[in-house]
Amino acid sequence: MSSEQTKYIVEEEQHGQRLDVFLVHISSYSRGEVQKMIKHGAILLNGIIPKKSGEKLKVGDEVSIVSSYEEVALLEKNKQEKEFGKSLKDFIIPVIEDTKDYIVVNKPPGILTHPTQAGEAVSLAAWVLEHYPEVKGIGEYENRPGIVHRLDKDTSGLMVIAKNQKMFVSLKEQFKKRTVHKEYMVLVHGNIEAEHALLDFLIDRGTDGRMVARPKTNQFSVKHVSKIQPGKPAITEFWVKQRFLHFTLLSVKIHTGRTHQIRVHMYAYNHPVVGDPLYHNKRTHGAKDRSLGRLFLHSYLLNFQNLEGEPMEYSVDLPEELKEFLDTLK
Repeated sequence: MSSEQTKYIVEEEQHGQRLDVFLVHISSYSRGEVQKMIKHGAILLNGIIPKKSGEKLKVGDEVSIVSSYEEVALLEKNKQEKEFGKSLKDFIIPVIEDTKDYIVVNKPPGILTHPTQAGEAVSLAAWVLEHYPEVKGIGEYENRPGIVHRLDKDTSGLMVIAKNQKMFVSLKEQFKKRTVHKEYMVLVHGNIEAEHALLDFLIDRGTDGRMVARPKTNQFSVKHVSKIQPGKPAITEFWVKQRFLHFTLLSVKIHTGRTHQIRVHMYAYNHPVVGDPLYHNKRTHGAKDRSLGRLFLHSYLLNFQNLEGEPMEYSVDLPEELKEFLDTLK
């Protein structure tokens, strides 16, 4: 941490502001960067590390920046590399297909598709640049080379990445028209009676940043969300593949691409995804979820058109850790 500190005194017109909002206004940092700094102890409030980024300020409070965001990001990068036990170049991401126009990979869990505002060093996007440097500049964002769609960090499975701008535009249009076919293998809590169902709960972002949907019953609620609000249309379709005593294995197809769609819809349907640390309830989230150590959510089927207009379909098996987890339920 830096030995130099920058101090600010809260004035009358700033009374009642959230700490993170205050820092955004008086610094050049974004809100995401500020929250990261608070989390890592780079911000002090009256000489003490604040418990949360939403602390309300009072006139005369002293806010100190003891480390820059760049220092925090470097510490986070070193921590990530230590946790993974290897550098980015040592990561092995299975390539299912490698053509002149695109690659299809089997993304492992625990890796971001692309960096967030925190600028994480370990991501699929960074791996793409490491192994396919010619893809740099393809797409719309520098930190998402050739990437048209994404999987959550703890979701595994198939992804297609464009190797040239023409393929990127084609894939983007296919996703926009919803002609890309994707299916997921998902294990959820509880016994679902229906063999097949279509979920169409509206999805929106809640007051705490998480996605929320209008639930079927009031039995479950999302923490920090006082009411379920209307949002964007979202359609999730599922078929039961196997039943266990307290769990149901599903094949899931999403007809729209909302953030956390499967997870939010299954939560609202009263059958949360096993291993989900964000969308769960205390009654179901237990030792089994913790023992799995990841989401039971795997993209196993992907179908799209190549530049010649030919349908291309790829499929992969469940990862070994998910197969082994299912064996414990039998």
